[in-house]
Amino acid sequence: MIDRLNAMLEKYDELSNKLTSEGVLNNYELLKNISKEKSDLEETVDTYKEYKKVIDDIENTKEMLNDPDLKDIASEELTSLENRKEELNKKLEILLVPKDENDGKDVIMEIRGAAGGDEANIFAGDLFRMYSYYAEKNGWKIEVLHCIEGTSGGFSQIEYIVKGKDVYSKLKYESGSHRVQRVPETENQGRVHTSTATVLVMPKYDNVSININENDLKIDVYHSSGAGGQSVNTSNSAVRITHVPTGVVVTCQEERSQLKNKERAMELLKIKINSALEDEKNSKEQSERKSKIGTGDRSEKIRTYNYPQNRVTDHRINFSIMELDRVMDGYLDPIIEALINEDMRLKLEGLK
Repeated sequence: MIDRLNAMLEKYDELSNKLTSEGVLNNYELLKNISKEKSDLEETVDTYKEYKKVIDDIENTKEMLNDPDLKDIASEELTSLENRKEELNKKLEILLVPKDENDGKDVIMEIRGAAGGDEANIFAGDLFRMYSYYAEKNGWKIEVLHCIEGTSGGFSQIEYIVKGKDVYSKLKYESGSHRVQRVPETENQGRVHTSTATVLVMPKYDNVSININENDLKIDVYHSSGAGGQSVNTSNSAVRITHVPTGVVVTCQEERSQLKNKERAMELLKIKINSALEDEKNSKEQSERKSKIGTGDRSEKIRTYNYPQNRVTDHRINFSIMELDRVMDGYLDPIIEALINEDMRLKLEGLK
């Protein structure tokens, strides 16, 4: 670990020197890139510098133990320094874990009612409400791209963007099948039913450079629809684009202009295709970790929401919380923090 930290410290000093050179100062793009590279190292370097200082202080304090007049004070100070050294060591271990380059990105989320008919669609609506509250608590913004409302409420499908700081770092664990156990409003005999909804989370890539052949696209236009399938405007403004080779389908109906909906649908199509390519590229190196904390596949059962017991259980880490009512109001922090901690633990294991 120390060798890596020394190399990072050397790199940091090298970048600092470059930022003062005339050639870099006169090149905006180069200045921006070097500044970002230096900024990415800053927390680790500052922590390592403090760590080195604490080690020096420990050695100096140990020498003071030989002085009868300073022994008690030195002993107390030594305990404090040893504790700080341990804290900094743990922090450095975490800082050295390779970061997911997508953690700072916005996300595109898709929720679908799955098994369970109307109740599955209602539950999909409940999940959207839960994530909306969670986004609000984090100061994030939600922008709906497309939705198909269920005949009895909720959504058979809803697709939306979540924008804000480090959105993907927290929501990336939500992909998979979510199961609900409760008595539906339509159930007359009080029986508990089990229904499912699926969630897909993708990082939103900016300026995706993927060449798409127009001949590979099937483009349909139709009336935008609201609740119960009612038309919300009289023009064919909604757009559905199918990429025939991959089978990827995107729909956008939130804009009143067909042209704007087509532009947004094309942007979304590129993001989805790019996301699929990235997943394929990274699948081998991540397979070991994903097998333990989840594959991210929408078919994988990741969580159960048991209403009679007021319990939410995440099956990937065997974590339960007896506050389902609060979870559905956006209190997701305990679950997501547990997932992040387990993910970090597995990454640290992989470095040893």
